Amino acid sequence: MLQSALMNVMVKAARRAGRSLKRDLGEIEHLQVSMKGPANFVSLADKRAEEMLYTDLSKARPGYGFIGEEGGTRIGDDKTHTWIVDPLDGTTNFLHGIPQFAISIALAREGVIIAGLIYNPANDELYIAERGKGAFLNDTRLRVAGRKQLNECVIACGLPHIGRGDHELSRNEMTSIQTKVAGLRRFGAASLDLAFVAAGRLDGYWERNLQSWDVAAGIIMIREAGGVVGDIHGGELLKTGNVVCGNEFVHGELVKILKPLG
Repeated sequence: MLQSALMNVMVKAARRAGRSLKRDLGEIEHLQVSMKGPANFVSLADKRAEEMLYTDLSKARPGYGFIGEEGGTRIGDDKTHTWIVDPLDGTTNFLHGIPQFAISIALAREGVIIAGLIYNPANDELYIAERGKGAFLNDTRLRVAGRKQLNECVIACGLPHIGRGDHELSRNEMTSIQTKVAGLRRFGAASLDLAFVAAGRLDGYWERNLQSWDVAAGIIMIREAGGVVGDIHGGELLKTGNVVCGNEFVHGELVKILKPLG
């Protein structure tokens, strides 16, 4: 497919940062056996990838604002455009050498996401979407799955861990959903969960307490693949971080289950 000038900028930046992360992933197995462990190394890898992305995106589009997981908000002269970037989504997976992580880049124009990219350097899967132009995985057009029976669906979710999230609410949600679906999955990288829904690999996904950089690229990915994505309670997803998505049927059924719980 022919990529726009904007998408070419995003792809080039993601691939350069991705090469750095892939090299770093190769070092993880050596660091796992050390007493200190790889945590500090991964933190540096994360920050290095974000600086690469900031440098490349800012050079190509001077003045755009930039929101990154590591560096926070950087105000640009152009107040109408903002990059929303996660340089390493799935840090815990990366830390353990699990190849389920991604670079996530989205561009917002006056608060509306107009382009998104999700890239896993470990397997070279590149998901892209632009408003009104569809969503693609390595040049193959994406469509959400069409299942209309919840008991045939595989659904992904988030799981709170030590020190984060509402564990009781999470247990209640899983108890309510797992008896109604064919399977539950937890992969550990929100952007890729959203991309998998866009690709029809998953039928749906929900998670609470995410950040804007976790979901921004996935929002346009799912919508351009014909799916529905939003906040569990109908709020502004980029602010609430409580995501639920799927095709129209699955999204609706998940909302019916999740909304009364909290």
